[in-house]
Amino acid sequence: MTEFLYNIDVAIFHFINGGLSTWVGDQAWPVITDYDKIAVVRILLAAVWLLLVVKGGKRGRTAALLLIVVLVAADQFSSFVLKPLIQRDRPCHVVQGEPVVENIHLLVGCGSGKSFPSSHAVNNFAVATLFALFYRRWRFAFYAWAALIALSRVFVGVHYPSDIAGGALIGGVLAFLIVKGWGMITRRWIPAIFVSTGKESVR
Repeated sequence: MTEFLYNIDVAIFHFINGGLSTWVGDQAWPVITDYDKIAVVRILLAAVWLLLVVKGGKRGRTAALLLIVVLVAADQFSSFVLKPLIQRDRPCHVVQGEPVVENIHLLVGCGSGKSFPSSHAVNNFAVATLFALFYRRWRFAFYAWAALIALSRVFVGVHYPSDIAGGALIGGVLAFLIVKGWGMITRRWIPAIFVSTGKESVR
């Protein structure tokens, strides 16, 4: 059964990574997958965070504060708990001289990290879930962007589809629990003194 599911995972991987590859995609996916490493993007993201703190009201300040908590929790849980525990090799890895998966359309460096879950999927879906809970009107845009980043990891050849699907679920659940937990804490111990409980937007 495990082998059957793995074969399906690899088949879907090849369909996305190779079957859907185009020249335009080959130029775009490496940029999309590492968008947060671009200096201009980092400046814009920092500006948005500051805007939430200064102009976002109680809801914006709460979202900005929880963004730090969610990102740290998601990245640490993914990279330092789940990956070492599961120890799944990436499809682009070479183990004992043999490629884990053959005929990969690799667009970026494979990296030495393990495969499950995709930290890109965990982190971006955690952030998407956080903002979707606070700004419901834009939830489709948040999740669409997170899905694009997650899919990019398969297109560039460094993760299986199950890595990004599992990462999306883990990131979403983790962010949901953190936001709900924050709401419980603030309603009980810090009632609207410093930050919003999110009650008006997080239900």
